[in-house]
Amino acid sequence: MKKNVGQLDKVIRIGFGVISAIFGLILNFWPLYLLAGALIITAFTGFCGLYTLFGLSTCPRKKA
Repeated sequence: MKKNVGQLDKVIRIGFGVISAIFGLILNFWPLYLLAGALIITAFTGFCGLYTLFGLSTCPRKKA
């Protein structure tokens, strides 16, 4: 798997993941746990399947 999630994107994903998990606890709404898990996993692995599907990447380009 080629990494396609950049550093700023990782920080944002972790933040939204934590917020989603907290709201899941408050509202007792389990789909928010799934969203939180997906965001946090993609942040730590550095790979997002949807980005690959749409041909996107937030990683900085390597200088040749």
